Formats: sequence, structure tokens, C-alpha cells
Amino acid sequence: MIRTPELGLDLRPLLRLLTIACLFVLAAYVGQSPSWELLRLFVLLGGAVSLAVLLRYPQLRLPTLVVASFIIPLSISTGTNTDLNVTVLLLPVFIGLWLLELLQRREIRLPSSRPVLPLMAFALVAVLSFGMGQLPWYLTESAPLLAQLGGLAVFLLSAGAFLLVAHHVRDLQSLEWLTWLFLAFGALFLAGRLVPGLRHVVVDILFQEGSTSSLFWVWVAALAFGQALFNRRLPPRWRLACGGLVLVLFYSAWFEGRTWASGWLPPLVAVGTILWLGVPRLRPLMLLSGAAIATFYSRQVVAEVMVGNEYSWITRLEAWRIVLEIVKVSPLLGLGPANYHWYTPLFPILGWSVQFNSHNQYVDILAQTGVLGLAGFLWFAWEVFWLGWRLRDRVATGFAQAYVYGALGGLAGTLAAGALADWVLPFVYNVGLKGMRSSIFGWIFLGGLVALELMVTNGSGAQQNGEDPLPPRSFGR
Repeated sequence: MIRTPELGLDLRPLLRLLTIACLFVLAAYVGQSPSWELLRLFVLLGGAVSLAVLLRYPQLRLPTLVVASFIIPLSISTGTNTDLNVTVLLLPVFIGLWLLELLQRREIRLPSSRPVLPLMAFALVAVLSFGMGQLPWYLTESAPLLAQLGGLAVFLLSAGAFLLVAHHVRDLQSLEWLTWLFLAFGALFLAGRLVPGLRHVVVDILFQEGSTSSLFWVWVAALAFGQALFNRRLPPRWRLACGGLVLVLFYSAWFEGRTWASGWLPPLVAVGTILWLGVPRLRPLMLLSGAAIATFYSRQVVAEVMVGNEYSWITRLEAWRIVLEIVKVSPLLGLGPANYHWYTPLFPILGWSVQFNSHNQYVDILAQTGVLGLAGFLWFAWEVFWLGWRLRDRVATGFAQAYVYGALGGLAGTLAAGALADWVLPFVYNVGLKGMRSSIFGWIFLGGLVALELMVTNGSGAQQNGEDPLPPRSFGR
């Protein structure tokens, strides 16, 4: 068995992942080639080989999804302004294979975990809202059916990705490799932004548009900071590397993109949440620092957040007011996926009769799925937080405990990102389906908490020594 003496990990999974990564890099290169015949040949051969491998090794599906979301340029035109990218194409395949495997084993059941019920309720409301969206709420045309189906797919595929993790991640090592693979790509991207000569190749060619949106920054910061702070089983040099990655991330986000608040503010919320929850003795200092900043530097902080965005924030506030007015005709289930965008010209914004978006995840959810949809989403977020809170002292010290704290911070950062734009569930007329390339990371790594819960429940080595595993949870509790 090939192992690393420093980390004590079996290297065979890494070799498999590196092989797949090399194939994906080749795919990215071919994607830039002007030879369409070569591209078609590669897609056919690569697709056949990849499908065979993924059927034989289901544990490779999630790593494949992560790598493909970052670097595979494959997309299929829909005849609209939005193409179907590789993330949107792979997810239905993987979810379908998962359901077929459940049918084959005759065990049609979902993971017994508290977040699953609100997630399924949210998905059901989204389907019902899609049906409501076929009604003529206003005397104007609604969104095209393809756009509505795309909006519905965002809801259902995101929920499916969360559940896939619980199904495929059966042991702690699989979760470790998935995490380190993601952080490795995060480090590569940040190196490409900062190292002269790498930017064009790494940022402009290798990483695909949409793969490094807000949730990418959130989860790189959260997972790396959690490991640096709490994984005492990780060699010091690797903990320092994780901490350095977080510092580089904030340096890049602040000095290269300060006007893009979605790049540095949600990761800052994530890191602050990890410190607040994981290091209680720092709470008085954090409170004093926050009070001092609010008292003496509030104007400067607001100015930094608002710089270049003053008009944007004014229009956003007006957009939220108008969207809330639009949704009054169907408050419970909303207007259906994508539809409110087509109704906005009936409600002029700052004197202009134009189509616009809310640029806020929660207003978007309310407009598309109504009060029931928003309640289901917030219920799901609460149950995920509560699951992580219960797990933090029940999992083994080391990677698992660090992952839990990182996921709790990632959850807070994800919710903060949702307040700035539709980064969590991309709206088809704003962030678009290309945003699924990075939004999926949040759903995957939050699903890792359910995977950890099942490991603890099954006694598979993730629980603290000498402690009973968490009791099984049912929908009735």
C-alpha cells in the first residue's frame, strides 16, 4: 500500500484523482482547440471511458464533479442566453445512477438526518411553484418554458447534490480527499491570480467562467481555516499552509477585487463564525473589536463596502420593494421559477420600465417559491447548523472536528453571500446556470455534515473515542 509518512494516508485514491485531473486538463486544452473533429472524438472517447469508470467506481463521482466544475469547458446550447454546462449535465446523471442503485438494492430511503426533511419540503414547494408559474398572474407573457425548467433544475439539482454526498461518502478518508482536492484547486487558482506569468493560463483558460464565484471563496476560506485552526493531527507545516492559503485568499480578494464585496465579505463572515464558535475565549475580544469598529470606523467600513456600488445598492433596495409588491398576487407559492423577471417592466424602477432582478437570494426565493419556499430554505439552513453544532464535540479530533467547524463557518458565509446576490441558488436571469459551477460546492460540503453524522451513527470511526454515536434521527423527531 502506498502511504505518505507525514499524513498517514493511502495514496492510491490520490493517484486515481491525479489521473482524472490529467484527463480533465487535457480536456480543457482540447476545449480551446479550433479542431472540432478532434474535440468530438475526444468527447466521445472520454465520455465512454469516464462513464465506465464512474459506473465501476461510484466513489469517484463527487471528485469528478468538483474537478469538472472547475475546468471542463463543455456546454450545450439551449437556444437561449444560458448554456447547459458540465455541472448541470453531470448532476442529473449522478443523481439518476444513485436512484438506480437504490432501486437495484430495493432500499428506497433517504438518509436519516434532520436536514433532509426541510430539504425535501423545499424541493416539493419548488415543484408546486413551477406548476403555479403556468398561471397568467399578470397581463404580460411569463418566462419561456426552458427558463422556468432551468430555474426548477437549480433547486432540484442543488438538493440532489446535498443528498449525493451522504450516499457516496461512506468513510472519513473519502471526505478528506474530496476536501483536499477542492483546496488544491483553490490554491492553484489563487497562485494563478498572484504569480506573474500564470494568470492567463490558469485564470483565463483553465478555470471556467462561474467556477470561482462567491461560494468558491467562501468554502476555500472556511475549509482551509478550519483545518489550520482545529486539525491538530495535521503536521504543522500543512496547518501553516492552510493558514497561508486563507491569508493569500483575503489578500487577493481585498487588493485585487475590493469593490466586489461578494469576494471578501462572505469569507470574512465564515472565518469570524469559525472563531466565534470554536474559540470561545476570543469572544470578548471580538465583541470589543466589533464595538470599536462600529463606533470609530463605521463610516470607513461602509465606504469600503459601498465604493463603486452606491447606485447598485440604491437600485437593489428599490428592486426588493418592487419584487415584494409583485409577489403579493401569490404569496404562498410565489410566481414560479424565473417568472418575476418578466413581470418587472409593469413596475417601473426609479422611473424606468425595464426587466431587472433582485440581486438577493432570499428575495429571489420568495418571488419564485413564495413564503413556503423561503420558510423551507431557512428551516433547512437551521437544521444544517443544528446538525453541525451537535456534531462538533461528537466527531473525532483532527480532520473530522476541523471539518465540522469549517462547515459551520461555510454555512454562515454561504448565507451571507445570499444576501449580496443569488450565489447559493443561481437565478437564471442573473448569475445564471454557469453559477452552478461554484454554488454546487456549498451544497456538497454542507452535505458532508450528513455524511459525518451517518459515520458517527454507524460507528465507522468518525466518532470520539469512548463516546456513544449520535442516535439515529427520523422525520418524526
